[in-house]
Amino acid sequence: MFEIAVVITQIAILIFVVTSMLAMGLSLTIPQIMQPLKNVRLVVLALVANFVLVPLLAYLILQVIPLEQGYAIGFILMATAAGAPFLPKLAQAAKGDMAFSIALMVLLMVVTAIYLPLVLPILLQGVEVNPWEIAQSLIILMLVPLAIGLFVKARYEATAASLYPHMSQASSTTFMLMIGGLLLLNIRNIIDFVGTRSIIVALMFLLIAFVIGFFLGGKDSGIRSVMGLGTAQRNISAAVVVAGQNFSDDPNVLVFIIVAGLIGLVILMPIGGELGKRAQVAAGNEMMPDKGQTDMN
Repeated sequence: MFEIAVVITQIAILIFVVTSMLAMGLSLTIPQIMQPLKNVRLVVLALVANFVLVPLLAYLILQVIPLEQGYAIGFILMATAAGAPFLPKLAQAAKGDMAFSIALMVLLMVVTAIYLPLVLPILLQGVEVNPWEIAQSLIILMLVPLAIGLFVKARYEATAASLYPHMSQASSTTFMLMIGGLLLLNIRNIIDFVGTRSIIVALMFLLIAFVIGFFLGGKDSGIRSVMGLGTAQRNISAAVVVAGQNFSDDPNVLVFIIVAGLIGLVILMPIGGELGKRAQVAAGNEMMPDKGQTDMN
């Protein structure tokens, strides 16, 4: 029974990642992705935040609060994997710039596939890591489906429109199966995790990462909120793929990624909602006529 649950969970992870990328590609166009990326300064700041400052933050936290090896590896994987597919949903809740959220998500996802194989062997000293296997798994499971989806959307829009709901549904269903399976298979490890300092590490990391992105987002509230949320919400799909392919012998690696990912959603959705309320209030104030001008009229 246990072996069957393992197989189902592994299949669910693969289908979730592939269908998520396909659904994303089927719903996007190249101009949607490229237009917001013409702001070179913003692109550079987003890359620095996600691939320099956030991994550095994780490294510094581990120097202050050491974790056992499995949790530390999971933490590093999460910190170095950016471009969460969930970002547009967070941006929508925050009333952020949707075009920028889509462009940022795709940009960070593509860079992650190149960045992870290069940086992990450096950050995980003493741990055997195969850079080519990491690159291969990310390219095959994430970038290829994304490219296929974009191609179908560009050439066969009607087909993309008909396929998208099915891919989206498959992604949602397998996500629940993946989470349920990982929770079931690792329940004892998860209970142990809750009783460790790893919870504090995950919370500290997510909140500081949000602040880093938020303040690097500039003065535009719509951009700033997306930068904050996009920097804090890591690419759990990519981290899970790398963990499953390279660290399957240590369940604590996956446990950290999954639990920290769930904590991220629980924290960032209310933050997004609060940002959305503030954006609505600000928009309402801008629409109201100046009181002095009204009195003069």
